[in-house]
Amino acid sequence: MIKEARYALVSGDPDRVPILAQAFDQNAVCLANHRGYVTYLAQFKGQSIVVSTTGIGGPSTSIVIEELANLGIKYFLRIGTTGAIQTHIELGDLIVTEASVRLDGASTHYAPVEFPAVASFGMTGCIVEAAKELGLRYHAGITVSADTFYPGQERYDNFAHYVIKRFQGTLLEWQKLGALNYEMESATLLTMCRVLGLEAACFCGVVANRNFSEKPSTDTLGNLREIWSAMAVKTIEFDMKRRGLI
Repeated sequence: MIKEARYALVSGDPDRVPILAQAFDQNAVCLANHRGYVTYLAQFKGQSIVVSTTGIGGPSTSIVIEELANLGIKYFLRIGTTGAIQTHIELGDLIVTEASVRLDGASTHYAPVEFPAVASFGMTGCIVEAAKELGLRYHAGITVSADTFYPGQERYDNFAHYVIKRFQGTLLEWQKLGALNYEMESATLLTMCRVLGLEAACFCGVVANRNFSEKPSTDTLGNLREIWSAMAVKTIEFDMKRRGLI
């Protein structure tokens, strides 16, 4: 059945995988759970949908994309959490990634740094359409995608309380350039899919705003679970209609 699937939903948190899969299909089945990689298979409107964790960061994401692509997946939708860096973005808002700043290392194994990490225009449009239909606040723009949670995102609450010169002042720089948020997987996902002739898009729920707090809001995270599920189903449904699959 998995070889019939063309869509994959990918998320960093393995605990999110069964929740997303069951939003499509209450009888979704677990295909694998090995070394932190959890994968489910759901059925939705006559189509097979794979839901899988990527783990944290580009290297583990690249493994998942490679292996799912080898199984026939063509269209990838990333659903994650993020820290906003613009003051007007509120906790619980959605950020729709149009393109990513490549602060990762994994994507450079697929294309030089000059190659842009750009989301699928069509799939991104479906995310926006879904957010509008569900009445959700969203912001579309540029995401900064870093390999590390602490120095790469200029966090000084790390063990050393120090960030190397390359990243000092970068938070302010990305803010001035209009970037919306930090996360850790989209640069690898979007670059790989462009290079491999696949399609990918990404939206994340805001659980922190770096202008006000470094700590994620656990209450917001809990509230996002239903939003993620509803957004995932609507986005895939709209994309299937766009492709004439339903």
